Amino acid sequence: MTDTEEKILKILTGSQLSAIKTMLEKDHAIDCLFLLLMGRGKWKEAKTFMKDNGLTLSDGTFRARMIEIEHLGLAKSTPIDPLKKYYTITKKGEKVAKLLLGIFEQL
Repeated sequence: MTDTEEKILKILTGSQLSAIKTMLEKDHAIDCLFLLLMGRGKWKEAKTFMKDNGLTLSDGTFRARMIEIEHLGLAKSTPIDPLKKYYTITKKGEKVAKLLLGIFEQL
């Protein structure tokens, strides 16, 4: 097995890396990580940013991705009221978001 094959296998089968890969494959996951990186982890702030830039993101999708991102340790939430949360990026989440940003910058 080549070094590249070993790295890919680790991503596909490792519990933490495969969970992050699976989350990133979902609708608007990268958008939500970038929103967190910009400090827009509250639905109203995220919605305004997306709308102002001609982009779409539903409330349900935002909440679902944020829950997954938090579950993976890439964000943490602070309750605003019984139904609303404010999400902030963790150090690990910041690392993932900045690596993704770097990939897009190089393309």
